[in-house]
Amino acid sequence: MKDISAHTPFTEMLLLLIVLWLIFSAGVYYSELAASGSSIHSYGDALYWGIAAFSTAGIADAPVSLTAKFIGGLWIVIGSMLFFGTIVATVTTYFMRPMQRPHKRIIDTIEYNLEQLNDLSIDELDLLKDTVDTLIVHVERIKQKQSE
Repeated sequence: MKDISAHTPFTEMLLLLIVLWLIFSAGVYYSELAASGSSIHSYGDALYWGIAAFSTAGIADAPVSLTAKFIGGLWIVIGSMLFFGTIVATVTTYFMRPMQRPHKRIIDTIEYNLEQLNDLSIDELDLLKDTVDTLIVHVERIKQKQSE
């Protein structure tokens, strides 16, 4: 869970979803307060309605007043997008992370450049050799420091 929180927007999106749920539920509650035939009689009922409505379970009673229907419709669209979008984004980001690691990008770049060797001039190949020799020395130093 710590890894997910550190590398994905899951926590921020969850907090945004909760804040919007509380706000939209309050809007539906106050819109339904004076409506006759409403099944929302308390803020708790509105909170339950908010969960039932965006979860697409089909168990939420429809609001009665036009204002509450409008607020509820916005909540269903926004809440569903945030909830399901957050899940998809978190899973995708979590599993794509290994492919985005810097060493993977470095190796991919080197592999691509190796494929281009045939197009280099003699001077460019000499420069590449010098650079690779320097890289090898640098890698050997790092390995030596890590083994100490």
